[in-house]
Amino acid sequence: MTFTYRYRKQIIFVTLTLVLLSVVGGVIFYKLAFDSSNKEDNIVLNTKKKTNDEKIEEEEDIYYQVDIKGEVNTPGIYTVKKDSRVIDVIRLAGDLTDNADTSVLNLSKKVTDEMVIIIYSYDEVANFALTKEKEKQEQEACLNYSEITNDACIKDESEIVSDSTISLNTATIEELMTLPGIGEAKAKAIISYREEVGAFQNIEELKEVDGIGDTLFDQIKENITI
Repeated sequence: MTFTYRYRKQIIFVTLTLVLLSVVGGVIFYKLAFDSSNKEDNIVLNTKKKTNDEKIEEEEDIYYQVDIKGEVNTPGIYTVKKDSRVIDVIRLAGDLTDNADTSVLNLSKKVTDEMVIIIYSYDEVANFALTKEKEKQEQEACLNYSEITNDACIKDESEIVSDSTISLNTATIEELMTLPGIGEAKAKAIISYREEVGAFQNIEELKEVDGIGDTLFDQIKENITI
């Protein structure tokens, strides 16, 4: 009996073991190489520079401190995001009390940093509304009612207009009818327009109202404002 024949089983077993180990080693090497490649790809992706859009989005995350007083359920200082409105601050403050009168306030006004919002009661509005002649006097009272300036008034000092000028955004039907060529029908059309479309952005927009053309606009443009 030759040597090869005697140890044939052992030789076959060792050969198969070596082949198996080679296969397993190859699989492990390939997997490690593949994982390493993916990690390098991830490193490249994670360190990429931010796009302009991403930078702009970060810059727009601006917050303001706003002080709200008066007829709200929880007065105090609130932090709100840029482009928030007065009505948003009111909701944060637990909404209006039953005694709140917002007739002289611009609830859609955008807030600014350090803004003061005062929500008056019905009695407070009545007190300074009694002596008003037209909108100018009411808004002056709104601004000057207390020692603290109320930034939520419909107008600030720079926007208050003279008695001869009519605001397209706040004038009543009677006030609009004082303009040359504006009767009851056109006055109602102006009010309907601002209720349906929104506040006038400029006086030229008045020509979008039915019945008001260039000729009539030229007659009244010196007597109107927004």
